[in-house]
Amino acid sequence: MDSYLLVKTLHILSATLMVGTGFGSAFYLFCANRSGSLPAQSVVARLVCRADWWFTTPAVIFQPLSGLWLAHAAGWPLDSRWIVLSLALFVLAGLCWLPVLWLQIRMARLAVAASRDGTGMPATYWRYARYWEWLGYPAFCAMLAVYFLMVFKPQ
Repeated sequence: MDSYLLVKTLHILSATLMVGTGFGSAFYLFCANRSGSLPAQSVVARLVCRADWWFTTPAVIFQPLSGLWLAHAAGWPLDSRWIVLSLALFVLAGLCWLPVLWLQIRMARLAVAASRDGTGMPATYWRYARYWEWLGYPAFCAMLAVYFLMVFKPQ
């Protein structure tokens, strides 16, 4: 079996899993937040955290390792403009994603407590939700740009 093709396949699958889980989770929490249903927000917020730990985090770790291995194996200079830009955008997405993780955990705790106690969602939850959403847009756009760079490899 060709190790390059195996790693390339795993790299593509993990990129799809990383971006797909992130987009899907964001979509469901975005919708749950607008539903006004405390039980829905509670369940979805907890599951979004779980999805990030189970699916997104391993993919985030695997992506740069496999990508750098693939570039080296293919003979691409690591200082190629598209590789440097891809890594910079990946770091930008990560700098947005790390606070998103923190926010999601706090949002899930607040939502679970509000649902359990039968109280309204606290203002802190909504402030965190705004920050969470604002950080998601540049992270998602950065990852779309990385996809473009990986496919087209512009010189």
